[in-house]
Amino acid sequence: MDKERKFFMKKKIAVLYGGWSSERDISLGSGKCVMASLKKQGFHIKGIDVDKNFMTKLKGIDVAFIALHGKPGEDGIVQGILEFMNIPYTGSGVMGSAISMDKVVSKHLFATKGIPTPEFYFEENIDVDEIIMKLDLPLIVKPRAEGSSVGIYIIKNKSELKKTITSLRRKFKDLLFEKYITGMMATCGILNETPLPILEIAPKKRKFYDYKSKYTEGMTEYIVPARIPKKQYKKVQEYAVAAHRVIGAHGFSRVDFVLDENHNPYALEVNTIPGLLAGSNLPLEASAIGLSYDDLIFEILKTARNSPGDGA
Repeated sequence: MDKERKFFMKKKIAVLYGGWSSERDISLGSGKCVMASLKKQGFHIKGIDVDKNFMTKLKGIDVAFIALHGKPGEDGIVQGILEFMNIPYTGSGVMGSAISMDKVVSKHLFATKGIPTPEFYFEENIDVDEIIMKLDLPLIVKPRAEGSSVGIYIIKNKSELKKTITSLRRKFKDLLFEKYITGMMATCGILNETPLPILEIAPKKRKFYDYKSKYTEGMTEYIVPARIPKKQYKKVQEYAVAAHRVIGAHGFSRVDFVLDENHNPYALEVNTIPGLLAGSNLPLEASAIGLSYDDLIFEILKTARNSPGDGA
């Protein structure tokens, strides 16, 4: 048994999952998979379905494995609580987590490092004519700070745009509008600051990789490695690492891209806690380099040893 494994065998590990975001169901699945893997590997774990009083459940916990998606687990709030309680945790710190959830700030940071990203429009006072003039139609509308393709729509005309804005603003405070790029959806995971093989996302029955395509079995094909020319393949991996770093992510993440018809990549966002179901994108990418699901979960657990919240 290696040193790292011995170290964690002596610790009581809390797996934090669930929460109350729009991604709760996905987080419940991730949490159950992570717990099953850690139990199988012989670690002493406690599952905690996060609610607003979850701090009381952290008594006696030495390490937190965060398997939460969306707010409050992926945006820095839970990370801040764990730092306050001096509990080391997996993955990105408060700042990296908060930035990754904010698609507008992320896109501005991508630009500082020369990482291509689709042209976008964001204003507090939305001007429909200005959006269309800047981005043309069709275009993408999405919440500023949500994941799992929640609230994302392709808009084809002005009337549809107005109706969608009215509908989405009942639920989401801020909306981001993005130029629609026809082409391949792909993701590139980062593990220990190194890019994993690129995964190609090919929806079978819908043109857009929406929530239904993402979480309905059989509706999407996942191809690893992605069918991308060598030069652009390398570029995607380079941009993925650069995006991971510029937002301040730590340990692991998944960077999402759209590639145009000439395979030119455009970064969409960084997910600091990507889905951790056995068949999720990151585990599939890890599998392509010979890492089993259990191997991946242990590698993620190890990020807690030098996480931003452990005082190291």
